[in-house]
Parts: sequence; structure tokens; C-alpha cells
Amino acid sequence: MSTELLAEQRVSHTIASMKKDAPLAFRIPADLKKKLQRLSKQESRSLSQICELLLRIGVEEYDRDGQRYWQKVLAHSREDDEA
Repeated sequence: MSTELLAEQRVSHTIASMKKDAPLAFRIPADLKKKLQRLSKQESRSLSQICELLLRIGVEEYDRDGQRYWQKVLAHSREDDEA
């Protein structure tokens, strides 16, 4: 079984079984919201589920990689800006 599939199963199971009792609200750029909405429609999930999944994946990767995670993300962001 692929690493991505295992991670998806772990995250899906974790989200389904966790008590959700801590609201979080913040503003994001409109273009990012549109991308998240497209993704939620494509994956047949709510916008909240998509945001939670992406946040959880990012936090788990940071926990695993530490500072290297930020370096990887920032380098990728610079590449996107230059393209």
C-alpha cells in the first residue's frame, strides 16, 4: 500500500474519531478560498473537512521534519512566485 494511501487512511480515521470542540476562524486570500472550494467539490467533502485535512497534514509533516518543513514549503512558494 502506498505511503499516501496510508496517510490518507490515518488522517481520515483521525478526523472521523476526534471530538471537534475548538473553533478557529481566520481570513485568507479570495483566490486561496476558491481553490479550497474547488478541491472540496472535487473530493466531495465540506470546505471545513478539506481545511482540517490540509492543516493536519501540514502539522504532521512539520512534526516529522521540523525546520526542514519550512525550508521546503518556502522554497516551493518561491518557485511558484517565479513561474
